Amino acid sequence: MTSPIIVALDLERDLALDLAKSLDPNNCRLKVGSQLFTSAGPGVIEELSTLGFDIFLDLKFHDIPSTVAQSVKAASNLGVWMLNIHTSGGSAMMKAAKEATTGLEEPPLIIGVTMLTSLNEKDVNEVGIKDISNQVLSLASLAKKNSLDGIVCSANDVIRVKELLGKNFVTITPGIRSFDSSKDDQSRVSSARNAIEKGADYLVIGRPITKSTNPMESLDTIIKEIS
Repeated sequence: MTSPIIVALDLERDLALDLAKSLDPNNCRLKVGSQLFTSAGPGVIEELSTLGFDIFLDLKFHDIPSTVAQSVKAASNLGVWMLNIHTSGGSAMMKAAKEATTGLEEPPLIIGVTMLTSLNEKDVNEVGIKDISNQVLSLASLAKKNSLDGIVCSANDVIRVKELLGKNFVTITPGIRSFDSSKDDQSRVSSARNAIEKGADYLVIGRPITKSTNPMESLDTIIKEIS
């Protein structure tokens, strides 16, 4: 069975590459976010892919449809396994993103970001959203309507999303923390085991692994937790 764990390399290039070399591509995939991509450039995708890892490019594209389409096309040409866009960009933007991968031999999964797991109810109220969970379901439904492959959401939302949109609609769950660890800047968190039990397909895990004194051991511990 393929590992559901995606290690978030929110690090500078040299640290990210050193960490990747200590991990096993049979046990995880890697996430390249805006920090690493901005500091290291597109070349880091090839460097990590050469080590045998599938890459989730986490740049959360959100712009006018034509710009997002061209960005998705450029990212696809890098050979990434998965990339994401903001569902709040609307139907035309999501449709353009998906159409940008038409005809590719191995198109990446296109995943829609719903509500960031760093946000709590007070945060979303400030921007005019009354309820996080209902907003997630609304955006998830819009993502599926526009042929996206899945969404990023909190583990708390996975069960309702799967019930509404089907078990094959992919759910990516960040904010993974053990119950006794710091939440850092996350608000809606879950343990790895709890997220898997709720039906999450992939878990994005950063600091519990990348800040560990023994990242491989920490990864192995999480794998045992969810096995």
